[in-house]
Amino acid sequence: MNSKPDSPFPCRSWEMFLSSSELSTCCRRGWTSILMSMHLSLKQTFEITEALLKERDKQAKWNGIPLLLQKLYEHSHPNSDFSQCQSILKEISPLLSMEAMVYVTEDRKAAQESSFPNTYTFDLFGGVDLLVEILMRPTLITQKKKQKISDDLIKDCLSILYNTCICTEGVTRRLAERNDFVLFLFTLMTNKKTFLQTATLIEDILGVKKEMIQLDDIPNLASLVSSFDQQQLANFCRILAVTISELDTGSDDKHTLLAKNAQQKKNLGPSRAEINQATLLNIPGFIERLCKLATRKVSETTGTSSFLQELEEWYTWLDNALVLDALMRVANEEAEQSSTESSDESGLANTSTRTQLPQSMKIMHEIMYKLEVLYVLCVLLMGRQRNQVHKMIAEFRLIPGLNNLFDKLIWRKHSASALVLHGHNQNCDCSPDITLKIQFLRLLQSFSDHHENKYLLLNSQELNELSAISHKANIPEVDAVVNTDRSLVCDGKRGLLTRLLQVMKKEPAESSFRFWQARAVESFLRGTTSYADQMFLLKRGLLEHILYCIVDSECKSRDVLQSYFDLLGELMKFNIDAFKRFNKYINTDEKFQIFLNQINSSLVDSNMLVRCITLSLDRFENQSDAKVAEVLSECRLLSYMSQMSMRMSFLFRLINIIHVQTLTQENVSCLNTSLVILMLARRKEKLPFYLRTLQQMEYTEKYPGFILNNFHSLLRFWQQHYLNKDKDSTCLENSSCISFTYWKETVSILLSPDRTSPCAIVSYIDEAYMDIDRDFSEE
Repeated sequence: MNSKPDSPFPCRSWEMFLSSSELSTCCRRGWTSILMSMHLSLKQTFEITEALLKERDKQAKWNGIPLLLQKLYEHSHPNSDFSQCQSILKEISPLLSMEAMVYVTEDRKAAQESSFPNTYTFDLFGGVDLLVEILMRPTLITQKKKQKISDDLIKDCLSILYNTCICTEGVTRRLAERNDFVLFLFTLMTNKKTFLQTATLIEDILGVKKEMIQLDDIPNLASLVSSFDQQQLANFCRILAVTISELDTGSDDKHTLLAKNAQQKKNLGPSRAEINQATLLNIPGFIERLCKLATRKVSETTGTSSFLQELEEWYTWLDNALVLDALMRVANEEAEQSSTESSDESGLANTSTRTQLPQSMKIMHEIMYKLEVLYVLCVLLMGRQRNQVHKMIAEFRLIPGLNNLFDKLIWRKHSASALVLHGHNQNCDCSPDITLKIQFLRLLQSFSDHHENKYLLLNSQELNELSAISHKANIPEVDAVVNTDRSLVCDGKRGLLTRLLQVMKKEPAESSFRFWQARAVESFLRGTTSYADQMFLLKRGLLEHILYCIVDSECKSRDVLQSYFDLLGELMKFNIDAFKRFNKYINTDEKFQIFLNQINSSLVDSNMLVRCITLSLDRFENQSDAKVAEVLSECRLLSYMSQMSMRMSFLFRLINIIHVQTLTQENVSCLNTSLVILMLARRKEKLPFYLRTLQQMEYTEKYPGFILNNFHSLLRFWQQHYLNKDKDSTCLENSSCISFTYWKETVSILLSPDRTSPCAIVSYIDEAYMDIDRDFSEE
């Protein structure tokens, strides 16, 4: 069909009259992007004659949507009565919500392959732009008397916009490009009646926005946040999570250090996420309220009416629809059970049962809230203002509060019919219960890592036990233990760390929690090695548990193995009692061989343990204590590492498995472990011997120069990477008990260009195989 010259849409009228099947064909041919990029103005769209729309509506299967939008346009002029708009939206809404239901309840892949003609038609005829204009009109009119839009009309507009976003490709991104609209949405959050719909739409929009929003741009942010009740604040955390986390450009560990360093050089100032974190910390009472939310008990929630209202409007909270679907199912089951048990009661009693909120639903509701709050606290704990956040969450007793919730909520026992999401099982990482546990463990890891506040994870009796361990060993108490404010530590018979150890030892072999549990406990030990901390954990059977998992259960998961090796390294480092316990457990050659096989199966995973054994052996060999001498002579592990051939084998492989272009945060530890081996050799004036042996091993492998050229490049990168970073250098120094000055000197000596120096790498590379001057850059 050709349009007339005076048509309001001269370029593309034929597209407007395609049938649904024809539209689907266009979509398959990639025309969707063309159609969507050629949106008519609202005025042009609604100048189409009513007769023409009616004529094509039935054939094209538009379900009357263009006609309804035309009526909506006519009743939404600046001076018109908005009351008619709502009745029109009530007709449109079911047509779109049906498709949104399909999207969230069917398999996502199948849903994405389906077509959603109603939402597509709604957007194609300007519906999205019209609703945005209706919502924002009061802010755009300069008249003294502003137009008032009812709460119900706002809710209907927001719900329809969200349904269109999830069903029609490109709508969310178009809305995200409108900064004025995004910031306007935040002003709607002041109204409790429209809060849920607004928060859901904002979260969806910010999730696809190319540039992170700046929280400072939100009008009256501090007063907005202070106006939220606790439930609103918890939901607001879902939005904050998008604004304070660095944009996801891939797994952190998988990004090369070269790429990260290059990015840091470009971004000299703080990122938007860091600026947003600082903005939140400046809001009075914000952290205190998050701590209260994170630690409140289920019985302290503000009642059921507000949550029941959320359930009635669950279709607007489609991101959590599967969770709410599970909640509704459990609610119905519990209501039916109660109804059966009281069958002789009146009908009124049964009606009452149906309106009560089941305890399981209360718990799940609280879990969903705590998930969001713990995530925000975890991100803030890892940010630039870490010390400020630490001080506040200690003051507001976050850790004792979580300790009190540990058994009843965080690590509660599941019933036989435990809640699981639609299409998932109890062990799925998407389960709210499991996600809460993982988020809790991540928080503990961030809280403990290299910070003296880690002792708040203990109770007063456990702190006294640490002091007693130090006194018995005749060593000074750790200052942080002495200075810990006892009013802020855990209450009850056990602290949070002890509770974690108990559940860790009971965890099934295939559990996904093992990795996170080990990481959380390891973070407690990180930093300057503390004999008292190690003995506290050794006395609770941690070493035997780890060895059981590595050797007897022959763990296969690479992630879990790495976390166990790292934890074992921190637990045993410089501790002769730990090596004695190790030898008692690994008491046969068969067990020891299994242990070695696990170590050698992946040096990237086990190199931190190799480093621990190397450092410990060096210290023990320089001690004249009879107990140490006895363990040195009996311990299989120390005897194994004392062999020069074994140390050289580890050194050769550690250098061989990494290259500058493939260095990541995960495997750079291999480079540092190789350096530790060579620094200890330098102390004993054996560095030339080690380099010469590496040269001989190269020739044996018939690849002369390969290892040493690679090592030379790695050390050049090491200088660039570490000499500009304070934190990394401190970590290296604390974990090895070797001054960072000695690290730097050793690297400089190894990189010396003097071919006559017996400690320079270039002295051991033949001229024909020399390849040390190549510039390394990300490839």
